[in-house]
Formats: sequence, structure tokens, C-alpha cells
Amino acid sequence: MVQIFEALEVREEPYYLTVEVEEGEKVRDILTSINSYKVYLLVDDDTKRIWTYYGQNSPFKLQIFGGILAGMLRKKIGIFYRVFPLNKYSEDDPEFLAILDKPLGSGKATTIDKSDFSRLATQKFFADINTHNPRLSKALENINSYSKPEDFKRIFLIVAGTIYSEEEVPKTILTKGESPDNLVKMGRLNNGFTFFGDRNYSTRIVINNRSIQGIELFIHESDEIPVVQIKSPIINEEKFSNEGDMDKLIAGFHIPDSLPDVESAEHEKQT
Repeated sequence: MVQIFEALEVREEPYYLTVEVEEGEKVRDILTSINSYKVYLLVDDDTKRIWTYYGQNSPFKLQIFGGILAGMLRKKIGIFYRVFPLNKYSEDDPEFLAILDKPLGSGKATTIDKSDFSRLATQKFFADINTHNPRLSKALENINSYSKPEDFKRIFLIVAGTIYSEEEVPKTILTKGESPDNLVKMGRLNNGFTFFGDRNYSTRIVINNRSIQGIELFIHESDEIPVVQIKSPIINEEKFSNEGDMDKLIAGFHIPDSLPDVESAEHEKQT
């Protein structure tokens, strides 16, 4: 049996809480495209797991609240439970499909309301995130273990202040088992802040063991690439693709024995 709680943002303290979802017979009845703007917490008493599920269109702030609420829910029902991200799996992954088919029912978890909050608890959950630089190879392993959002393409990846881009590699030069995408190191970000306002980016922050592994910038596959304005001179094809006289070309490179005195000629015209 699985219990599902929806994370909600409210206008007064504590500003976020949960309500238990009571309709539906299976998990798949709730995790639908219609609810893609919602954040859910799934409590599975059989496996002692709390799954966080962030709808593809859910607000970033609500996702943050959902992660905090998941930690509070674990503290409330027992430390033997562990929090796992359901968004790690693609929609056709066997693990994800198995969870979708689980029945809904009652369990030991209860909703988190205003009475469950205290200043100490709130500060603790915010202080758990570390920002030290992870080892690159391990960070990439953790990042790539998460499935990419459907219909989105990753453009940039930022790890420990270094930014990478994805370059498509022709399939003919790939060996068996290699991916057609290759991360290309572009360089380190400068001190200060970086504001991405040129495209409609969707940002994904990957966290493992309370440490930020990297920041991914995605665009929707349907987004058109901005038109590049060519500012260099253009030579029309007909200017160089037609046959010409080779003798005239050779004559053009011939240096005459003497050159006319241009300055003297100009002086005579003026007088």
C-alpha cells in the first residue's frame, strides 16, 4: 500500500504543508499529465521508502518545499524510512512502472500541518545542503544516472564552476556502447553572477548526499535556435563557380617592369 501526500504552498506561516490524496485506486491515477504542475510525496510502508515526485511543470519553489516536507515526513514516521527521488527514473523504466501499479491505501504517515513546524526544524533542513565542489567524475556519474526530461535537450552543464556543452558526435565514429552526446569543456565561469536570459531555459539542480553535483540547462526540443545574422562579406556562388580564362588570371599576377608616376600625372592635371 502507498499513501500519497500533495505538497502545498500557503500564504501564511509555515508557508507550506501537505494534504493526503484520498481519490484514486492506484498510484498511476494520481501521477498523470493533468497533475504535472503538482508535487507529491509517496510513502511506501512495505519498502520503508518516501518517494518525492515533482511534476514536469511544477514551480521550482514548490519542489524545494516538497524536498523539505519529505525530510520532515521521514522524521515524523521513523528514521528507518529513506527519501528517494522518483524523478530519477524515466516513465518507461521498470522501477517507475512498478510504483505506478501499486495500490493506494491507509498507512502510518499523517499530514504535516502548522503544528509540526518549529524554527529549529526549519533551520536544520535548510542547513543540510552543502555547496563544496564534488569530484568531477563522481558528479557526472550521479548526474547521468538521472533520466533526461522527455522532449527536452540539455544545452549546458555546470559542475564546480566549470561549464560544459553537449556536442553531437557522428554515429559512424562511435564504438559499441558509447553515447552520441559528448560533453565539451568550454571553460570556467568568471567571478560574479551569470544570468541566462537569451533562451527559455529549464534548470535542473542535481543533489546527492546533500551536496550539489551540478546544474543542467535544458531547452524544449521544439524551441527554434535563434537566427544568426551573418556580418561578414558574402561572395555569391556565380562569381567564382563559372569557368574563366586562365591566361587572364595569370596576367593578373604579372608585375610590370615599370609603374606609372601617379603623383606626377595628378600634378600636371592640377596645373
